[in-house]
Amino acid sequence: METLTLFFVSVFGLVFGSFFNVVIYRLPRGLNLSRPPSACPGCGARIKPYDNIPVLSYILLGGKCRRCRRPISPVYPAVELLTAIGFVLVYFQAGRRIGLDFLAGCLFTAALIVLGFIDAEHQILPDAVTMPGLVLALAYSFFRGDLTFRGALLGAVVGGGFLLFVYGAYRLIRKKEGLGMGDVTMMLMVGAFLGPARTLLVLILASLAGALFGLYLIARKGKDFQFALPFGTFIAPAAFAAMIWGQRIVGWYLSRLPR
Repeated sequence: METLTLFFVSVFGLVFGSFFNVVIYRLPRGLNLSRPPSACPGCGARIKPYDNIPVLSYILLGGKCRRCRRPISPVYPAVELLTAIGFVLVYFQAGRRIGLDFLAGCLFTAALIVLGFIDAEHQILPDAVTMPGLVLALAYSFFRGDLTFRGALLGAVVGGGFLLFVYGAYRLIRKKEGLGMGDVTMMLMVGAFLGPARTLLVLILASLAGALFGLYLIARKGKDFQFALPFGTFIAPAAFAAMIWGQRIVGWYLSRLPR
């Protein structure tokens, strides 16, 4: 029975991942999410339903448009696979039950995927995703057993407040922006969903990953210290990891502290 459930959760993730590709492409460009139907950005040919099967169509078409043979970005199947894998991990994290915790985890995962990929390409984090996500995370706190509404508010303050402090301090010292306000609103959403302890973990993991990637670009790509990194792209995987494994990581760390 569980094998069948995992199959449906995976298919559920692939299908929604296909829709998230539409959101990732259209939302930052101000396009309608429902129409017109999906088309090749090269030749404008409408994508037929049999060419729009998640992952499978990409493989069968050899990663190219059927009509003009223009290469299709591998980001599309990557988003679909990541969504499916993410939903399966959420299913296990939610106690292998399809309920409110599973649905909330899937919504949070969806927001992280959409925000992470949009920020990677456009360096923006749309309020159309982060603000509804914040409201839903706060509302969800009334129905969960592991985090109270007060804890959700504190998590939002920790996440958003820390980045707001960094934003203000950098602007005061350097007279320019070092972070975007989208990073702040994203951390408000993340903090409200994860609570204060796991939000601190997100900040540590995202900052470490961003610093290492920045050093790589400086060493290998000849960048200087003035280039901008899409911090939301590092927050997204850090927040997902904190949702799935954060309690164990925080518990392990606290158990190592001297008593």
